[in-house]
Amino acid sequence: MALISLQEAKTYLRVDSDDEDALVGVLLSSAEQLCVEVARLTQEQWKAIDALACDEEGNILPTDTDPYTEEELERIRSVMRVAILYALGYLYEHREEADHHDLALTIRSLLFGSRKEAF
Repeated sequence: MALISLQEAKTYLRVDSDDEDALVGVLLSSAEQLCVEVARLTQEQWKAIDALACDEEGNILPTDTDPYTEEELERIRSVMRVAILYALGYLYEHREEADHHDLALTIRSLLFGSRKEAF
């Protein structure tokens, strides 16, 4: 289970046809990577956030190797979803003239509470 599926991304962008699946997929991947880098998440942390085990009702099943508590995971997933969808929308709408510095500042503001300190 990915954090945001291609179908969710297309719905968010209001893309009805399959003609732009490749473009939306690439932009979704770029948006995810940008958010992971801005949040300063390790591969282990991102893996815990992105690929969760769920029961039949969609409830998250914690594992022994999760670096987060269940509450932290829910909060971080919610914030990451918003940030990724924002970045995806921005990249899609501004394909020709995107201001990546402005985008990174906005993403940093969105992820401020989840961003890891770095020294």
